[in-house]
Amino acid sequence: MVFMGDRATLLETGRFVQRYAGNAADEIIEAAAAAVAAAVDATTAETETEAETEARHRRAAEQGDAAAMSALGALLLRRGDLDGAEPYLRGATAQGDRAAANNLGVLLHQRGYPDEAAGWWRIAAVAGSAPAAHALGRHHRERGDEPAAEYWLRQSAEQGHALGAYALADLLEHRSDVGAERWLRAAAEQGHREAAYRLALALERRATAPTRGPHAYDTGTGLRTAAAPDATAGAPGDTAGRKKAPTAPKDSLAEAEQWFRQAAARGHRRAALHLGAILEKRGELKEAGRWYLTSAKDGEAKAACALGFLLRDAGDEESAAVWWLRAAQDGDGNAANALGALHAARGEHQTAERWYRAAMDAGDVNGAYNLGLLCAAQERTAQAEQWYRRAAYAGHREAANALAVLLLQAGDANGAEPWFSKAAEAGSVDAAFNLGILHAGRDDDRTALVWYERAAAAGHTEAALQVGIACLRDGDEQAAERYLRCAAGGGSAEAAFRLATVLDARRPAPGPPALGASREEKSECEEWYERAAEQGHRRAQVRVGMLAAARGDVAQAARWYREAAEAGSRNGAFNLGLLLAREGGEREAALWWTRAAHAGHGRAALRLALLAARRGELTEGRRWCARAVELGPAEVAERAARLSEALHQELTA
Repeated sequence: MVFMGDRATLLETGRFVQRYAGNAADEIIEAAAAAVAAAVDATTAETETEAETEARHRRAAEQGDAAAMSALGALLLRRGDLDGAEPYLRGATAQGDRAAANNLGVLLHQRGYPDEAAGWWRIAAVAGSAPAAHALGRHHRERGDEPAAEYWLRQSAEQGHALGAYALADLLEHRSDVGAERWLRAAAEQGHREAAYRLALALERRATAPTRGPHAYDTGTGLRTAAAPDATAGAPGDTAGRKKAPTAPKDSLAEAEQWFRQAAARGHRRAALHLGAILEKRGELKEAGRWYLTSAKDGEAKAACALGFLLRDAGDEESAAVWWLRAAQDGDGNAANALGALHAARGEHQTAERWYRAAMDAGDVNGAYNLGLLCAAQERTAQAEQWYRRAAYAGHREAANALAVLLLQAGDANGAEPWFSKAAEAGSVDAAFNLGILHAGRDDDRTALVWYERAAAAGHTEAALQVGIACLRDGDEQAAERYLRCAAGGGSAEAAFRLATVLDARRPAPGPPALGASREEKSECEEWYERAAEQGHRRAQVRVGMLAAARGDVAQAARWYREAAEAGSRNGAFNLGLLLAREGGEREAALWWTRAAHAGHGRAALRLALLAARRGELTEGRRWCARAVELGPAEVAERAARLSEALHQELTA
């Protein structure tokens, strides 16, 4: 059989392709159909209508022209006129037109005769029709004959047919075959948007997944490429057998973004979502918002949710709520949770609860956890426990931790421990820290330290502080410094103070001040003292004041002593009194010494006793001496006793 030219080849798969290739292929088919119509009508006037084109083909077909019969059959098939198309397609097929044979297969498949359709596709495919090979390959895959499917899909793909390449990649991906990426790339390069999207996912996964040898862990979704060092080898355009160098992770990410962008530009809504996420992470918020909006308008609920968060962060809470509502109504649990949090922050607890329940109904376990938080904030403890349990049993680690805290507060330490353990083993840093506290309360310091170390390794500030304190207690100053630096860097005022004391102890003793010497610069330990002092740490404030006074910076010393004293530090009050007395402010100094003495500062009581003695208030002086003896320390008590005896002798003289 001699086959004629097939001007309608790009149209061959028709509705069969539309049915099986999905939305990504529909767009390409429509464009191809337009190209076919242009090619068929190239010899006619540009103003010719479809009816005139059909009439012209019909006249030629009636005269036995195979090409006209094929074109007319394709036109009628595309229109859905199966009865009208069939005789023309059969007539053209009988004369050897392979496009007609393929389209006849499409027609028969639509009529519900898949086996007969496959017979015509085979005839067209053997004659070199790539669309027919694609259709035949899909037919075999539906019936579970993967070897035959692969054979025909490969025939189609190797002829440059985008849909064939994509279908072959999908088949190979299903078998975790590393060759899948090559054919995804081939289809993507021909404009197949779903192929571009899945290729981007594969590249992104490769760039972001941890490298662990030949069985790398896939943290993403999309194409599983296993370990595919040569996945791009032999791609179209390469010399046969030549292998490309492996793509570096950074290059893979850049290429992934390029393919996401290409698929998104062709209307792929999930590609637009991914592209928006990449741009948002990079800080390009305006463009990210544009792609989120494009995806959201196309019905992607996750994009609507992400757009809502972007708008909220920009301060437009009302617009954010609109997009969250749209996403939540489409079943996005994350958006429902966001709406719940929004209403909870406004005090609209019933509405918040309704949205949290909607999130839970959408399969988002955070909904149950947030319901627990909402109930706990309203002191509805029994209900909070119920919701925490529901989320915890579903694997929510923070819910397990919250449940354990609730049980611990109720005095059920034994009931709390398993939930803390479950949460900690699932990766909850707070739960690991809480286990440390639990064991420390039982005087099991060794086990407590194990959990503190685990939490500290994950960046928990207070856990790092506890490990640092333990290291200091054991005399391991080097390890203590390392942990204290972590905790201090994380914002712990106590860690900053303790780190400063470690560094302070290493400083050489100051020598006598040299005449005319410049003021000493602040040391690192003083900077850490200041960081703790600025966070309200009273002992640090006193120490910063002492260091400032040693430098001769009286104003700074007074400032820090006063802050500490007003916060209740008796040492701060005493030192402020000393500073004021030296500057001639003895009356105010007495006020601060009195506050310090009442708080239990023996030296302040002794100072008040001396002050009273100088003023001749002997009885008052003896009263403060008695207080100083009571408070100590030993040196102060001894001096106060001698002064009291002297005042007694003077009173009885």
